[in-house]
Amino acid sequence: MTRAVLSIGSNLGDRLAHLRSVVDGLGARVRAVSAVYSTAPWGGVDQDDYLNAIVLVDDPEFSCADWLRAGQRLEQAADRVRVVRWGARTLDVDVVWCADGDQPCRSTDPELTLPHPQAHNRAFVLVPWLEVDPAAELEVDGVPYPIGELLRRLDPAERAGVHRTEHILATTTSGG
Repeated sequence: MTRAVLSIGSNLGDRLAHLRSVVDGLGARVRAVSAVYSTAPWGGVDQDDYLNAIVLVDDPEFSCADWLRAGQRLEQAADRVRVVRWGARTLDVDVVWCADGDQPCRSTDPELTLPHPQAHNRAFVLVPWLEVDPAAELEVDGVPYPIGELLRRLDPAERAGVHRTEHILATTTSGG
């Protein structure tokens, strides 16, 4: 069985509907969904703010690569186009972390690098992740760190740029 942490974001079109399409598209695989957060764009490209959330998923039949493919299918269904790196998008689904059983998956494949090489630098990933899994750890340079510690290490301005909204993607923040 694989478990995964998916970071989802949208800043084009009906942003909330795009995020909901991920939760709906993954269906019974969803175990927890964070609140929706509004964040400034990351990467230096001028664009509108994002809505972001974290989705915790599991499926006994999925490999880590299957989570990537599922995310890409959801992006395609939202008419995602990849023109400018870190540019505006209808939907972005990133596999941040994945485990097969109790063993975290590690990959240096350029298509799917695990754990996500920049997740520890991004408050828009860490804040909602901490909300739905306070005990989570993320490996950075071969060392596992609690998500809360990684978040505390970030520049206060980075943390302050993540704003919880009133939007809800699921009726509950934990699945069963």
